[in-house]
Amino acid sequence: MLALIGAKALYLLFAWLISAAASAWLSERKGYGERPGLAAGLLLSVIGLVIWLLVPARRDSVWKREGAIPPLSRAGRRR
Repeated sequence: MLALIGAKALYLLFAWLISAAASAWLSERKGYGERPGLAAGLLLSVIGLVIWLLVPARRDSVWKREGAIPPLSRAGRRR
């Protein structure tokens, strides 16, 4: 019985940490800095990630320059 509760808690912990990291990455790419995304991800968990998906990107952000999905390789690209 306790092992099942422990496994569920571990899965929830992983979901919480992954959503916090993904929120920080999204907010950094959208030009708002890493801290607001990390705070939203830690406090709101998966909802924070959804919020950062809906927040518009700033004018001169990496999101606007490179698009939503980053390129796989930066080698050979000229600025």
